[in-house]
Amino acid sequence: MPIVIDPDECIGCESCVEICPEVFEMDDDGEKATVIDPNSTKDCVDEAIETCPNEAISK
Repeated sequence: MPIVIDPDECIGCESCVEICPEVFEMDDDGEKATVIDPNSTKDCVDEAIETCPNEAISK
């Protein structure tokens, strides 16, 4: 399953970007996180999912 971020739930806290910059980045406006590697299998993805305060990330 690809990694996705629900843009309606993302509050732009950047925790996923800090934890896993190989997979997540902030959008051009710097307001929401986006997925740059939706098929990543890196361990940090699970940590980013667990850390997201709004549970906006899923796979």
